[in-house]
Amino acid sequence: MTPHTKPLHFFQHWPSVLRSLLWVLLIGSVSQVGAQTSTPSWVSPAALAQSPCCDLVSDPPSANQWQHEDFTAKYQSTYNWQMHRRFNALYSGPNSVQAGADNMFTFSATAHWGKRLWDGGEMYFNPEVVAGTPFSGNLVGLGGFTNGEITRASGSQPLPYVQRLFLRQIWGQGGGQEQVDADFNQMAGWQDKNRWVLTVGNFSTLDVFDDNTYAKDPRTQFMNWGNWTYAAYDYAADARGYGWGAAVEWYQGDWALRAARMTGPKVPNGLPVDFNVLQHYGDQVELEHAHQWWGKAGRVRLLAWHDRAVLASFSDATAYLQSHPGVAPETIFNVRGTEKNKTGVGLNVEQALPWNWGYFLRMMATDGKTETYAFTEVDKSLSTGLVNSGSSWGRAQDHIGVSLMINGLSAQRKAYLNAGGISFFIGDGALKYQTENILEGFYNWGISKTLGFTLDYQRIQNPAYNAARGPIDVLAFRWHTEL
Repeated sequence: MTPHTKPLHFFQHWPSVLRSLLWVLLIGSVSQVGAQTSTPSWVSPAALAQSPCCDLVSDPPSANQWQHEDFTAKYQSTYNWQMHRRFNALYSGPNSVQAGADNMFTFSATAHWGKRLWDGGEMYFNPEVVAGTPFSGNLVGLGGFTNGEITRASGSQPLPYVQRLFLRQIWGQGGGQEQVDADFNQMAGWQDKNRWVLTVGNFSTLDVFDDNTYAKDPRTQFMNWGNWTYAAYDYAADARGYGWGAAVEWYQGDWALRAARMTGPKVPNGLPVDFNVLQHYGDQVELEHAHQWWGKAGRVRLLAWHDRAVLASFSDATAYLQSHPGVAPETIFNVRGTEKNKTGVGLNVEQALPWNWGYFLRMMATDGKTETYAFTEVDKSLSTGLVNSGSSWGRAQDHIGVSLMINGLSAQRKAYLNAGGISFFIGDGALKYQTENILEGFYNWGISKTLGFTLDYQRIQNPAYNAARGPIDVLAFRWHTEL
């Protein structure tokens, strides 16, 4: 069947998904047995009180919080099914979301293994199995895609790969100590509030940069790409969103400063990695400040980034298209050949509010002169929203959120699309330009500490910035489990 006429079967992909999930659970049970005989341990307050570090602790925690791990084995699996009904479209092009009813899914199962190697040194390894098919049978037709996990999927059959393999080294610099809770790629223990942190290896830029308490994880929070990072953040990575590189972080009181250089793809949005980091790379610097407003915690982050790679400029692609009548409209491929620079700056805000509410805001602008390097086709982005925990109605493990995203294009990219050009993700053959506006709301039902179910709704106005198409209403169901 063609993508726009296929039936909306929720369970059609479950046999392969269940096989992969059973594989992860089996490995998880074996690893957990090993972890229980390893070195996760509890240090009593009395024993720690005799340690020199206790001179730095202003508010010692209760006895059940004094945890220390030398090994961690955690697991997650997520199944996300989405659908949209037929929507209005005056015309469609090669890179358009199909206007007929359609559905998509993603599945991921990930192991997060870590070992403390020496004082301050930690090694992490994340194998992952992924599967998924996008709307229209191809990942096209939007700036803000609706599922944050679709970048790693490459078909309906689960595919294993190595997601992360990295070393983290922490050098304490005093300033008091704070408890580090056990989490994915994070072992429980203690660390100095003032510290240096070095991360080296295979990881994601977003593991270190652009954190946000209320909008970060597409497996448990908002699903749209524009809510788990800046949509305009063209951060260097392979097609799955990961790369090789080094990141340095410096924490001092309420301030943090981060810098990193990461590998990008050999060709834009490709999977093979370009290891020539002296010629082709993605650099980023982020400054963060933590504060208290009216007794509520908040953070402000400023991010600047710079990519250098072999990229096509939209001005060159448009000129080529107009001077060669009848040529294939993907003329960005015809004008690549020289290194070009791409830059952007962004603001990230999070703020706790009364009555268990949390607010977030992200804004970013780029120069917009060149094609997308490694993320999506957005040159200006804004996302903002509110999230509330269920404590107010006696459901502390539940969360509800609502957000608004506005994505825009540069004048150069608009001119190319208006001339009939096709780029990597978008191109309807013509363009009646308007900003792409996306409303998203979700309710995450925390069934238990390890299992959650999410109902999500997204309304996309002017998909791919074209007022001649849409709006698209997307409904999603997501199952997520953690071990």
